[in-house]
Amino acid sequence: MSTIDRSSTAPEFGAYRPPASPGQAPHAAPALDGETASKGVLAGVRIVSLALNLPGPVALMRLAQMGAICDKIEPPALDTATGDPLASFAPIAFDELHRGISRHVLDLKHEESRHTLDTLLGEADVLITSFRPSALQRLGVDRATLHARFPALAIVNIMGERGVNAEQPGHDLTYEAQAGLVSDLRLPAVPFADMAGALLVSDAVLRLLLARLRDPSALLFEEVALADAARFLALPREWGLTQSPSPIGGSHAGYRLYACRDGRVAVAALEPRFAAALCRAAGVSEAHAARLQSPAACGYFEAFFADRECAEVQRMALEYDLPMAVMPDRPPSA
Repeated sequence: MSTIDRSSTAPEFGAYRPPASPGQAPHAAPALDGETASKGVLAGVRIVSLALNLPGPVALMRLAQMGAICDKIEPPALDTATGDPLASFAPIAFDELHRGISRHVLDLKHEESRHTLDTLLGEADVLITSFRPSALQRLGVDRATLHARFPALAIVNIMGERGVNAEQPGHDLTYEAQAGLVSDLRLPAVPFADMAGALLVSDAVLRLLLARLRDPSALLFEEVALADAARFLALPREWGLTQSPSPIGGSHAGYRLYACRDGRVAVAALEPRFAAALCRAAGVSEAHAARLQSPAACGYFEAFFADRECAEVQRMALEYDLPMAVMPDRPPSA
């Protein structure tokens, strides 16, 4: 296994040459622990959700983690316990998302189920929905109908797009594609628009609760469009931040992905002190830290990391206090 070169003679950026002598062992990683999330800030707040699939349940999970009392309404299904599609194709995620949340399977076409929903809404502070406008009206849970009966109820409606496209069907993938976040035929690593939309939903709930404090008689309503969430995530690309010659667009040797012997490493040594530390770790003079945005520097570090295993790179990150994350290749499953 290759080791860290501490030779006093630091090379220029040129052809990388593997080190000839071993270095001293790095110190151990510090232990990290601690709870950072605030608990109970929404204690006593009651939230009802009709929102299915991913954005609504993720938002509801976040609100429950803040202490809200959460009830989820799900349609019935013939062959499963619930009509929420997420329960069928991602049961583990579904269970985790709904931990601590009261679930009710209701058929809103039936009077008894409508009575149960009305009882919940009469006690609720916030309702979250995720239907297109025509479906909201058909189910009798549109803004006008609900505020006529429950004027104190704040409403957040998750939708795909606003305005004339509000009835247009879509999902996370289509909204990401429209925003320019899909660059090839590979699917995104995660459903970014859905997850960002969930954050916008929880933000909207908090805003409406604050608005209720200022004006107890106001009729409160917000729309959250997943297409807007995708466009928000795409702003750095629109600004040119993620494209060359931006330092985080691939032209800076200290902010790139590199191949290792047994995986990959993400390097994010942009700030001068981290760039200098990266140079020291690679046996390059700190004077070259200001020259990392060059093809020669990128080529040097490509060869440097290609000669090392992920475990060694991880030790290097800890020893030199470098923002790096290794991604070892997974062994084939048995």
